Amino acid sequence: MQLQDALYNWLSIKKVADKRPDDKAAQDTYDFFEEILEEDHHVSERKVRKEDEMYVIHYWIDGEEYSKKFPVELIDALLHSIEAEPRYNNQ
Repeated sequence: MQLQDALYNWLSIKKVADKRPDDKAAQDTYDFFEEILEEDHHVSERKVRKEDEMYVIHYWIDGEEYSKKFPVELIDALLHSIEAEPRYNNQ
């Protein structure tokens, strides 16, 4: 998996996992993408902030800082889809 895809998936599921702390599937998926970032891409740290209509991920690889932007609408789409599906809201 490419780093950009891993960051996108990590942030999308992070939004779900943060909003739904009792959702084991969301927590497990979040852990899976954390592992991909750390083991496959050697990302040691991540910080996210929202700037206007973009999420900005600051991440470090081998002590060097990088950043990547993703539209809020795309990142939040997974959470909105899950919240709109009644069968996923019977916790």
